[in-house]
Amino acid sequence: MMHARIVLSVLLLCGSAVLAPRISAAQEAARPVSQCQMIAQALPQVTFASFSGPDVTMAEEPGEGVVRITYLGHSTFFLETPGGISIATDYNGWYEPPSLPTVVTMNKAHSSHYTLTPDPDIAHVLHGWRDDGGPADHDVVAGDAYIRNVPTDIRSFAGAMEANGNSIFIFEVAGLCIGHLGHLHHELTEKQYAEIGRLDVLMVPVDGGLTMGAESMSVVVERLRSALILPMHRRGPPIDRFLSMFDKGFDVSFADDASIDVSIRTLPKRPTIVVLRGV
Repeated sequence: MMHARIVLSVLLLCGSAVLAPRISAAQEAARPVSQCQMIAQALPQVTFASFSGPDVTMAEEPGEGVVRITYLGHSTFFLETPGGISIATDYNGWYEPPSLPTVVTMNKAHSSHYTLTPDPDIAHVLHGWRDDGGPADHDVVAGDAYIRNVPTDIRSFAGAMEANGNSIFIFEVAGLCIGHLGHLHHELTEKQYAEIGRLDVLMVPVDGGLTMGAESMSVVVERLRSALILPMHRRGPPIDRFLSMFDKGFDVSFADDASIDVSIRTLPKRPTIVVLRGV
């Protein structure tokens, strides 16, 4: 019998203070459990409980499998899980994946990051924004993958900040925590870092200013301290401008292929920036 060890946090609130909108017990029980959130580091007064039970939704048990990540273009990656689930990030319909994705994620930055007419046979189409301006909230289990998001703001074409127009999508599969920053336009808050948790693999835009400048983006990358960093969304400046922001604590590798196979066992021991073919 599979025994799932599930970590739930209970916030010790003082008086009647409320840190977030109240969620009913039934709603909370239905949410999948993230194995990547590092809540303990951000909230040291949290009390943890470990238990297993039928009321908590989880992805299929993580295995020793390999996730294949292929760079298709712009900010679109194609993830293939050990259980046969496929995911396309910032899906815009322009870059043809090798097969129909099970899940696509999108961001409302420019038309190159989303499409309102995806193939109707795609099982899960996840927008990183909501039409009413509220924060998108995704907790989706598809086979052996669990997909969730952390909303951030974006700049509108007029230059003003638009709340909740972008999402950092996080894919938890095969014991890995894989994050895609989308069209990130600002450095992250402490609350957002806590919501993200641990990221083993980070997909980061390196356009030099369409999202954020190299210096601000490197602050986010250094804080997340992912084992594997995959640049994307490169326009204008050479990749060297982004790479120059990192000291000798980060290794750099240029791949001959557009694909990379990743597993818990093969993650680099030191943070490594791998520039896939096509970036």
